[in-house]
Amino acid sequence: MALSMKGTFKHNIDSKGRLIIPAKIRDSLGSSFVVTVGVDDCLSLYSIEEWENFTEKLDRQSNNKAKIRMLKRYFRSNAADVEMDSQGRVVIPQDLRESAGITKEVVIIGDGEKAEVWDRAKWDELQKQDIFDKENIREMLESMDIDF
Repeated sequence: MALSMKGTFKHNIDSKGRLIIPAKIRDSLGSSFVVTVGVDDCLSLYSIEEWENFTEKLDRQSNNKAKIRMLKRYFRSNAADVEMDSQGRVVIPQDLRESAGITKEVVIIGDGEKAEVWDRAKWDELQKQDIFDKENIREMLESMDIDF
């Protein structure tokens, strides 16, 4: 199992669509990994192992339901294998950048088994939402019986 990813990192995507992957995230992803659309307005980065775990879970679902077939198509058709260069950069395909509204300035966050890439303005706006209020966070943790 890959290392748990955590942390927040601010970076820029250059004119060639290249993004530097932070060393702490790089260690978990490996030199080849998968970029796909996220369920929120971001991109998700999965190690090959975690991507296979994710798609195996999808594949265990019955193809008899249209929503399941749609989910499988959605994630697989919006995914790309990427290879890191010697400087720790990957090319993020333009269509994926556009689908997440990612321009130049981005935030990369570690989210356990995956990392997410957010347009910096969208991430900053998300941080202002009530869900990130410390009191709300404390209440949510308590409701899940999680001590912090």
